[in-house]
Amino acid sequence: MNTSTSSSSVTPAAQALPRIAVLATGGTIAGSAADVTSTSGYQAGVVGVERLLEAVPALSGVARIQPEQIASGDSKDMALALWTTLAQRVNTLLASDEIDGIVITHGTDTLEETAYLLHLTVKGTKPVVLTAAMRPASALSADGPLNLLNAVTVAASAAAHGQGVLVAFNNRIHCARDVVKTSTYAVDAFQSVEVGALGWVQDGRVEFQRKVVRPHTVDTEFVIGSQWPNVEIVTSYAGASRIGVDALVAAGVRGIVVAGTGNGSIHASLQQALADAVKQGVVVVRSSRVGSGHVMRNGAAPDDALGFITAGALNPYKARVLLMLALAAGGTGAVALQKIFDTY
Repeated sequence: MNTSTSSSSVTPAAQALPRIAVLATGGTIAGSAADVTSTSGYQAGVVGVERLLEAVPALSGVARIQPEQIASGDSKDMALALWTTLAQRVNTLLASDEIDGIVITHGTDTLEETAYLLHLTVKGTKPVVLTAAMRPASALSADGPLNLLNAVTVAASAAAHGQGVLVAFNNRIHCARDVVKTSTYAVDAFQSVEVGALGWVQDGRVEFQRKVVRPHTVDTEFVIGSQWPNVEIVTSYAGASRIGVDALVAAGVRGIVVAGTGNGSIHASLQQALADAVKQGVVVVRSSRVGSGHVMRNGAAPDDALGFITAGALNPYKARVLLMLALAAGGTGAVALQKIFDTY
């Protein structure tokens, strides 16, 4: 982990600017390809944080930057150990009087999961903003530099305080709980499909149109520890069998999130396997593979009778994050766990 300052001398005018820590973890925003027209054949995470910052000289008029290289990987390979490292580092920085906000550069593949994890475990009200890019740094019309500038602008804004963890992408500001990746290639790949963005950022102006309602950050019961309960995801589809569920139970998983069809409906064979898993002490959460909407309790499956939890508007990947944190916090029993999902 490398930490440095962006300049050796600071003018009085610059001294008045907020101090923003920029934590780099790799991803497409730090990717590079041999051909400037290539937006897919590149290596992620090879451009260091200092070079990312050099590509955005306008940052010097927005904030004093404290760069730090946390990791240099592809976010498809995000590991639980790195989540622990990142969350602990964020909390350490937020506790410092020298830091006014944090920006995290991240790969797009698992950004929504990391953002929601931090949204539930960050213990501070200072802004924490994730950003990324759909085009590598070497590409013609790379989107990373503007996304980075906008993310720092949001993190430096007083309006972002107390809003939980945010995602700044393509001029929009999203709540970590709501945002999802919706395209494999478009520069507006991140959307809050069900409820819309929180606001926007453009040309140095930040405007929030609504506030986050559900508890987050300092108002949650969750903390980052060294142990992560084993929670996996299965999917319901035509002809689904119970083979995967039975194998996961035999492997000792503590929880299973099912990406159901429609309103979290589950193929009969798969549902029976999941009901059997509950009887063996495994927590089962019904989510949906559909891109928007929410899963209603006792709608497509007899949740009370089978002991299932419903994920509400959380997609399967975010439901897994919440279930891991809930189990790590000692959550047990369908009633208590359902309350957690209804709350967060």
